Amino acid sequence: MISTFDLFKIGIGPSSSHTVGPMTAGRRFRDVVAAHRPLPVRITVELFGSLAWTGRGHGTDHAICLGLLGETPASVDPDAVAGLVAGLRAAREITLSGQAVAFDPASDLVFNFKEVMPLHTNAMRFRAFAADGSVSLEQIYYSIGGGFVVREGETPEAGLVPAPLAYDSAVGLLEQCQARGLGIADVQMENELAWRAREEIEAGLDALRDAMFACIERGLRHDGILPGGLKVRRRAKALHEALLADRLSNSRPPHDFVEWVSLYALAVNEENAAGGRVVTAPTNGAAGIVPAVLLYFKEFCPGWSVERGRVFLLTAAAIGGLIKNRASISGAEVGCQGEVGSAASMAAAGLAAALGGDAAQIENAAEIAMEHHLGMTCDPIGGLVQIPCIERNAFGANKAIVAASLALRGDGVHHVSLDEVIETMRQTGHDMQDKYKETSKGGLAVNVAEC
Repeated sequence: MISTFDLFKIGIGPSSSHTVGPMTAGRRFRDVVAAHRPLPVRITVELFGSLAWTGRGHGTDHAICLGLLGETPASVDPDAVAGLVAGLRAAREITLSGQAVAFDPASDLVFNFKEVMPLHTNAMRFRAFAADGSVSLEQIYYSIGGGFVVREGETPEAGLVPAPLAYDSAVGLLEQCQARGLGIADVQMENELAWRAREEIEAGLDALRDAMFACIERGLRHDGILPGGLKVRRRAKALHEALLADRLSNSRPPHDFVEWVSLYALAVNEENAAGGRVVTAPTNGAAGIVPAVLLYFKEFCPGWSVERGRVFLLTAAAIGGLIKNRASISGAEVGCQGEVGSAASMAAAGLAAALGGDAAQIENAAEIAMEHHLGMTCDPIGGLVQIPCIERNAFGANKAIVAASLALRGDGVHHVSLDEVIETMRQTGHDMQDKYKETSKGGLAVNVAEC
């Protein structure tokens, strides 16, 4: 089982796989180098596949620098990033155990556009060199989506606590619910208790909720042009002001809630594109959907409470864990269906649960949302998480609400199961041409002028 707190991680934009993962890998390699004796004198990093093709637009070079400087995605100050990277570029070295170790981003960070590593397209090779020029350490890391990082040769299962209510499919999850008279959120909570005390889990869920809502609030306050060269103007602040004005003028249209949900999602993903603090849900590129639907539940639906908010997040995490285990949440692996599609599925399930749906209705909501994102490609213009990514979150959030609504009007009986649609997503991603999987080598990325 994947923990809620592994699936939802507080970090910075613009990408979980291209920013959060590489920063984590850089920090891990720094720690390995620091413990090595004698201490190496130089470090190099080589990026492969999607990390090479869209790494500059996604801030991968900055993320590697930050990780080698000892920063982590959860604690780094987004406002300090530019200064930290500039300082490293000037110094061309990091300090470990009081000793200088050479690392010049201009020459020691290499974008390899020709090779793709066998295990995953998002690969990083870190090397450390001894004083005589020989390689004293070499490790390869893979950023597999959602900020998850694995090192080549390590066993992911090592040290994991068995889940007391184990399942490996949506059918298995529903069977656990039925056998014990539990909801999906209850099953997820029972499994979380194998790792942490209830008080810690509840505090962690509340911290995730607060971070999501804080990201929306920041996005509503900021305007201007997003970084990266596309000159994309932030819209959330102006749209927010317009919606507030409509409320004061008593001229709210019937589709008012749709505009607010879209606004919440835009605010998050504009913050993400600007390198702000977001929650991977389950990725940065799709980070606006779960927060937007959660805030919709709080602001527009009856029955909001802190506890119902926790039910939303636990349920969403259970569905996200199924998708990650049975298919992928990585745009570089299966296209945007694995990011926005997964997030919409998670949000639909969370909303259905928060509104009182039973396990079968929740599974139906998750299935509907995923089914109607099948085949979605990942072809960001300029390698930036801006077009079509920002608007795509608004559509995903609204689709999630429609999916939950349809499911709650039914009895949970439906023709296509969640397991079947997840497998279809996996197969579709496998069949999808590589140029449509976060490489910016196809689709909108090549048919729309960047300036």
